[in-house]
Amino acid sequence: MFFFRTPSEEDDYQEPKITVGAIVFGALLRSAVLILLSFFGVEYLDMKGMWWITAFLVWFLAIYPAYKQYEQYQKRIVNFQKDTLCGKCKHFEPSSQLCKILDVHVTRNEPPCEGEMWEPIFF
Repeated sequence: MFFFRTPSEEDDYQEPKITVGAIVFGALLRSAVLILLSFFGVEYLDMKGMWWITAFLVWFLAIYPAYKQYEQYQKRIVNFQKDTLCGKCKHFEPSSQLCKILDVHVTRNEPPCEGEMWEPIFF
């Protein structure tokens, strides 16, 4: 509901559901809900001196889960880059798992260009 999901193996074989944008959007959505609830708490429950509770909740219910999701996403992308042809291409955008030339999400099943526009990364 609020994007508390983790990457799965299905994302490697289909269009990915979890990207950096999805992680950030989930964190912003959770933060917005918590801030609205804190306004209610301050106004109607007379908790004006309890601002630290809101900060604590935003950290543990919005920011920290997004950080953990991002860590898992990074591990998955590193493995994806090692294991696939597209991951070693200079046109691969790891933050969105996207081919920059074709603007298509990359999966393990098939390269979007079928290997015709593949160019290696030179370090």
